[in-house]
Amino acid sequence: MAFIETMPVDQACNSVRELYARQQEHWGYVPNYAKLFSHRPEALARWGRLLAELRRPVSDRRFELVTLAAALALRSTPCSLAHGQALAKLCDDETVMAIAHCNEAEVLEPAEVVMVRYARAVAIDATAVSATHIDDLKAYGLSDAEIFDIAAIAAARSFLTKLMDALGCLADSALPFASAELSSALTVGRPVDVAPVERL
Repeated sequence: MAFIETMPVDQACNSVRELYARQQEHWGYVPNYAKLFSHRPEALARWGRLLAELRRPVSDRRFELVTLAAALALRSTPCSLAHGQALAKLCDDETVMAIAHCNEAEVLEPAEVVMVRYARAVAIDATAVSATHIDDLKAYGLSDAEIFDIAAIAAARSFLTKLMDALGCLADSALPFASAELSSALTVGRPVDVAPVERL
């Protein structure tokens, strides 16, 4: 579901069908956000390349911690659910729940707590970030390059979340956790789509 018309999955052809096929290979179905890009398939391809380059220097855990923190701050239900699941696979549901409730200090190492809070600050209002935020990160041994990585990942998340929300994209019905409590904690913006997911 979206506020704009998108190419129906059963009518997709040429570059749009290729786009849908790539997304289905990753997710197991054609996600709602991919349908938005049926108007500009190359834009999603370029976004994917940028995202791959931004995550290349960081561990999967750091990428998911930063991305989830930014997604929650941006009130993006699709990204919060998707990256909450990804992080849960690397640790556990309790960690994801704690971050969702801003209780990360209870479950993360101090350096990770500072990273999560910095990512949250970047997403909420980057103009409010000060040198103190950077000093806090450096106090835990993070280099300038690592701080760049965190800022870039958090800022990049803003692109996708704002695009989806601006066009009325809903989180896929396949995304919620088995735990209703955790799914509710990660449903921070628009509701989850009730329509079944689609496949080619």
